[in-house]
Amino acid sequence: MYPKIQKGCEPMSIQQDLHSEKQKFDLKAKNYIGNKEKTEGLLKKAFAKATGKKDSLGNAFEKIQLLFELVRSWTKGEYKNVSTSTILTVVGAIIYFVSPIDFVPDFIAGLGIFDDAAVIAYTVKQISGDLEKFKLWKDSKAIEMENPLD
Repeated sequence: MYPKIQKGCEPMSIQQDLHSEKQKFDLKAKNYIGNKEKTEGLLKKAFAKATGKKDSLGNAFEKIQLLFELVRSWTKGEYKNVSTSTILTVVGAIIYFVSPIDFVPDFIAGLGIFDDAAVIAYTVKQISGDLEKFKLWKDSKAIEMENPLD
């Protein structure tokens, strides 16, 4: 006889629970599409949290900054080479990130940021092609701005 493993203790179950939790936030993201002020407020809140948790986020810090920039550029109409569903996915991840009550609540010292980082990593992986295109676009815009002769 083998001991029974409780649901939620298995790594795959944790991934499924985290994915399910993130999907709830993706639905909330629809309220931000087309509302520049609301989206900008979300980005400011997220940037403040990310900056405050920079050390805890590790490599996820740079990735989340890129997600913020993607949403900001799309919202301003500067970058349009991305689907609305990708933006919904990213905004959902950002809402999850700023939410103090999620899969592992932020008030649990030392642990609350890890699920946030996992959702960011999951989102980055999910939209990696779109994110790479955005990064190329962003880098090309930076080069254009550096050339004063154009």
